[in-house]
Amino acid sequence: MSEKQRSTIEEWKQWGPYVSNRQWGTVREDYSTHGDAWGHTTYRQALSRTYRWSEDGIAGICDKKQRLCLSLALWNKKDPFLKERFFGLSNYEGNHGEDIKEIFYYLDNTPSHAYMKMVYKYPIEQFPYEALLQENSRRDKTQREFELIDTGIFSANRYFDVFIEYAKEGPEDILMRLTVVNRSMEPAPLVLLPTLWYRNNWSWGYGTYRPLLKSQVPGQIEILHEDLGVKMLYAKDPSTSALFCDNETNPHRCDTPSTSSTFYKDGINDHIVDGLDTVNPLKQGTKACFVVDTMLLGGESKTFDFRLSNSSPEAPFADFDSIMQRRKQEADAFYDELQKDMACQEEKNVQRQAFAGLLWNKQFYHYNVSKWLKGDPNFPVQRNFSGHVRNREWAHMHNKDVISMPDKWEYPWFATWDLAFHCVPLALIDGGFAKNQLRLLTREWYLHPNGQLPAYEWDFSDVNPPVHAWACFRVFKIDEKNSGKADVPFLESVFQKLLLNFTWWVNRKDRKGNNIFGGGFLGLDNIGAFDRNMRFPGGQYLEQADGTSWMAMFALNMMRIAMELARYNPVYEEMAIKFFEHYLYIAQAMETIGDKDGLWNEKDGFFYDVLQNKEGGSVNLKLRSIVGLIPMFAVEVIDHQTLEHLPAFKQRMEWILKHKPDLANLVSHWEVEGKGRKHLMSILRKTRLKRILERMLDEKEFLSPYGIRSLSKVYEDEPFEFTLDKERFRVQYLPAESDSRMFGGNSNWRGPIWFPINFLIVESLQRFHFYYDESMQVEFPVGSGQIRNLDFVSRDLSQRLLSLFLPGQDGKRPFNGDEDLLNFDTHFKDYIMFYEYFHADNGRGVGASHQSGWTATIAKLIQPRSI
Repeated sequence: MSEKQRSTIEEWKQWGPYVSNRQWGTVREDYSTHGDAWGHTTYRQALSRTYRWSEDGIAGICDKKQRLCLSLALWNKKDPFLKERFFGLSNYEGNHGEDIKEIFYYLDNTPSHAYMKMVYKYPIEQFPYEALLQENSRRDKTQREFELIDTGIFSANRYFDVFIEYAKEGPEDILMRLTVVNRSMEPAPLVLLPTLWYRNNWSWGYGTYRPLLKSQVPGQIEILHEDLGVKMLYAKDPSTSALFCDNETNPHRCDTPSTSSTFYKDGINDHIVDGLDTVNPLKQGTKACFVVDTMLLGGESKTFDFRLSNSSPEAPFADFDSIMQRRKQEADAFYDELQKDMACQEEKNVQRQAFAGLLWNKQFYHYNVSKWLKGDPNFPVQRNFSGHVRNREWAHMHNKDVISMPDKWEYPWFATWDLAFHCVPLALIDGGFAKNQLRLLTREWYLHPNGQLPAYEWDFSDVNPPVHAWACFRVFKIDEKNSGKADVPFLESVFQKLLLNFTWWVNRKDRKGNNIFGGGFLGLDNIGAFDRNMRFPGGQYLEQADGTSWMAMFALNMMRIAMELARYNPVYEEMAIKFFEHYLYIAQAMETIGDKDGLWNEKDGFFYDVLQNKEGGSVNLKLRSIVGLIPMFAVEVIDHQTLEHLPAFKQRMEWILKHKPDLANLVSHWEVEGKGRKHLMSILRKTRLKRILERMLDEKEFLSPYGIRSLSKVYEDEPFEFTLDKERFRVQYLPAESDSRMFGGNSNWRGPIWFPINFLIVESLQRFHFYYDESMQVEFPVGSGQIRNLDFVSRDLSQRLLSLFLPGQDGKRPFNGDEDLLNFDTHFKDYIMFYEYFHADNGRGVGASHQSGWTATIAKLIQPRSI
């Protein structure tokens, strides 16, 4: 069976890399009275405190319901405790917010997870926990983060490369191979602890069933669970010993009631590190590990094999090597087929690691908001409902699914608009999973009864840009191209729920009922002069150019989906007409807000937010940011044949053109056929598009060597300033880390390159070129004297984004910055990290280091454009 065939069989996805990299410090685990999620469960406490909702670990795998987990713990015999989970700083400890302080790379993965590989760089010397904490606490917002590599811990190559590989012989027969290399020139000890444990479902007062792990002979850990198919974890070395404790909170280290157990979650740690009598001598419990205590000479490599199996083979390792090799070859064949039209090996490497990150960042996500709000029968919680309690309006929500995460350490919770971007590259390799993810967030236990899509765990009621419809149609078309058939039931089912969401936007975010939309946050953090969620004391309110443009895009996306569905059911033609007209009304509102000027500023040739006051006056906030570029995204190109198949729609278009010419003239002239008899629907007429591009493609403003900046560079030396109610607001172009603590300290949109917007810019330019062809050309870059068509511009922007990950003429990959170890060392230089965003002037990676969620859209930009 090939990987392509296997990836369509859900049984093969029963087990996968669904264990989070961080569960501590999440809202789900916050049972404090004042909502202090970061303080209630800390990294150090996680060693001893049992989680309520999900688990974390290093290179962890589990079943889809996360009943049983397997991951790797390590000890270099110098650290004060076992390395059971990746270390990082909480939001309050980092000078730029939460921040992981580890180095690891996702190297390979397949949609069925039949083959997976990653590498972790584990220091030989004591891990510098305190140095990282103290130095980052000392630094302010104007300084860079102090990273693990800055401590000198990797000097003289004093670290282990720990490669973790998984291969499946069957859906519940999983091989685990650990290959450890001492990169230094001196011998060094290492303890490897493949760890098996049950998620604790028995302590909270809802059930009493308690599964068991036990060992009767060395080299084997028996799995006793009423619902699991796996029965045994084997070690290749039959003399390998096992240790046991329970996945129970240690009441002596955490402020919790005592439990029935006497061998707590930290029992294995205390036994190995401190020699205490804290493991069960009966060799049974709900948490267990094999212990591999080894010494590696300088440069030496050792391999250790384990097998989690649903059977009891007489020789579980006889076919181990052949299975591992076969799955690796199948993974190579799968990606060779996908990349057959790609000539550049470096680009193939970037794309494959982007896919690996996407697939490794799947996570079991469990959060029953109603239970969380009330607390559990055995552990009630005293929440202060007279004040702010997160997510109290979302008591209907019950999440218990495998979901694509932005980053399983810094963002180990789903974010709806992030996920929309994840699904586009995912559709290239696993259309079924991509469709199921998009459908999932529209299900009744996610979608609010009022029609709102949940934003993210910290505040489900916050507002993200409405890109779900765009992603659904994009994934639908990619899947249709790959599979050869249109999944109409998928498109129809999401369309029905998106109707509810569109109505929610109209009812809740159109303050005056004039088709001008707010939304506040909209995912852009501190892109503006102030928090766009803030309530102004003088009664002012913000009319958002981006919020309104997102809604125009949403209307066009819904129109296009309805047109597609009308091919199979004529009833949808009326819905297409409805959204077409709503799109026109939004365009009209952007032109004039009541009897005042709209969001377009003719003098500057740009869209701006407008601040309205209660007396009826208004002020253009003339801050040039990506807010003013978002109107480009409201664009669709319809071929004439499609219109001919929709006679009622075509007739309505002609009626509007004849009877409402002022309305029709506000948008692109859809009646003018472009090349190949195509029709353009866009908020931007040709003249306005050109004027926006004059800003966007100017290296003195938005155009960077690495893509489009989120804020114009003109504000580098002359910051934007604005006074409101005697308070002075100031915004300065900052190419990387922000100097603002707005939105919790990790605000980052005052200049950097940000992949979601860049991806949509590239796709919008492609659509415009699809219509205009050679009839529209622009100077690119502005001031160069070179005249290019929009296809050239889109390809050039894609290449600029790709160049972040490729070696330049100096041999450096820009995302690595000037760090020679990362750029030139044999054991680092070919590994890719997909950062949250990028320094707009030099390309250095900034923010979350493993954000191979939306940044993995680079995998789609690399792919030849046949899809």
